Amino acid sequence: QVQLVESGGGLVQAGGSLRLSCAASGRTFSDYAMGWFRQTPGKEREFVAVISRNGAFTNYADSVKGRFTISRDDAKNTVYLQMNNLIPEDTANYYCAAAQKFTSRSADFASWGQGTQVTVSS
Repeated sequence: QVQLVESGGGLVQAGGSLRLSCAASGRTFSDYAMGWFRQTPGKEREFVAVISRNGAFTNYADSVKGRFTISRDDAKNTVYLQMNNLIPEDTANYYCAAAQKFTSRSADFASWGQGTQVTVSS
């Protein structure tokens, strides 16, 4: 499995931006599709975005399309989530995850980070 560590979360006002990073180690990063999920207390983990192994394909949840951008830098073993025009509903703990295939199903992701908290104030 690959080990994942997220960073970049914090408190931001509505309309602001944050960029999350997820650093990978332990296995060949380029072998994995990488995804971002988020979760708030009492709710199920929600798919946010995924990027394919070569970065050619991306997929987003409808709720973040046009505002969030996922990208990866295989030379740095890092995946990013650029979040613009944030709204209070984006408040959650954000997790990155690694999968053997291009998918939006959380059950297909075998490796998970510990999460980074994003709080958007109104």
